[in-house]
Amino acid sequence: MGFRPLHDRVVVRRVDSEEKTKGGIIIPDTAKEKPSEGIIVSVGPGARDENGKVAALDVKAGDRVLFGKWSGTEVKLNGEDLIIMKESDIMGVIEA
Repeated sequence: MGFRPLHDRVVVRRVDSEEKTKGGIIIPDTAKEKPSEGIIVSVGPGARDENGKVAALDVKAGDRVLFGKWSGTEVKLNGEDLIIMKESDIMGVIEA
């Protein structure tokens, strides 16, 4: 990928939302909300505390997460749309 996030930041790839409702109605792209679910692509080493010690992040690459609607900064890396956000913007990890 060629990009490594710093400190307590993570790189997330959005997971595409459903194309149609449970009733079978197809939702056009213009009416869809951006999904607030994604898969972590890369994580930084962690944040430093007051003593300068690095505290590791609770998430890792490959985790499926939920994040806030307006979280992070959208970027395009190697032709792929990704989001860079702080770990604190992540609301939780989805476990199978």
